[in-house]
Amino acid sequence: MGTPGTPATPGLPGPPGTAEPATAGGAATGRAGRVGGLARSCHPGPVVAVTALTAALAVVAGQGVARSALTSGAVLAGQLSVGWCNDAFDARRDIAAGRRGKPVVDGAVGVRQVWVAAYASLALCVPLSLACGLWAGGVHLAGVAAAWAYDLRLKATAWSWAPYALGFAALPAFVALGLPGQPWPAWWIVTAGALLGVGAHLGDVLPDIRDDLAAGVRGWPHRLGADHARRLLPLPLVTASAVLTLGPPGPPGGRGVAVLVAAGLIAGAGVVLGRRRERAAFAAAVAVATVDVALLLVSGAGIA
Repeated sequence: MGTPGTPATPGLPGPPGTAEPATAGGAATGRAGRVGGLARSCHPGPVVAVTALTAALAVVAGQGVARSALTSGAVLAGQLSVGWCNDAFDARRDIAAGRRGKPVVDGAVGVRQVWVAAYASLALCVPLSLACGLWAGGVHLAGVAAAWAYDLRLKATAWSWAPYALGFAALPAFVALGLPGQPWPAWWIVTAGALLGVGAHLGDVLPDIRDDLAAGVRGWPHRLGADHARRLLPLPLVTASAVLTLGPPGPPGGRGVAVLVAAGLIAGAGVVLGRRRERAAFAAAVAVATVDVALLLVSGAGIA
């Protein structure tokens, strides 16, 4: 997810570029460039990560091959729509700031094309989600709507954490409600998802927080400030580790306790080392988040 900007409109033209040669080769090259620009503009890293995690959770939870593919397709369409909405909405500010590396700023793709892709993938997400069941589809679409609300408005407010919490909590709920009988998800997996979402928000903002503050961005982590946000980052992640370890029925066992202790130690080391090296704090948070994802998948069979 990106940073707040001046509202853009679907009709906003992209930055001027070099005219394409009026040849078949030039047209093909132009099309390939636009496809590549769209691919980079959707924020492919988070799109792939969230879709892969949901697909793995669906398989572990007991969804069949066809239903797992349908669940994954709905999540992929939703994530694509969110990523493209983010870049299209932020385009005016990114162009004004000359933020190189952005496909719209570099002229690889036009803003109108990114908006069209965002709306098309959102339109595809609706039937795919509802095909998983009315309750399941409704929960997933609520998470996608929250992500769009973040892109369009909430990322510039103190409530910027809320769409992340809702969106990440919606994913395991979507998987559980897509199982036969549409069982409601266990409280602990939804809670852990929400905590992971808050941690993801802090981790997503931290690398660019100083540039964002200079540009007047005022989301929740920005109001905390870089130092406080960095110190807070491990808290929701370690709490998610505790919920995933202690939440399922029955005793956690020695292995679960050991994993929880390890997550706490890694997070603590990140806080201490992060006072001198910011990358150490971020690396520790990534390590704890990886532990959380592993715990999430191990616990996936008891999702409902």
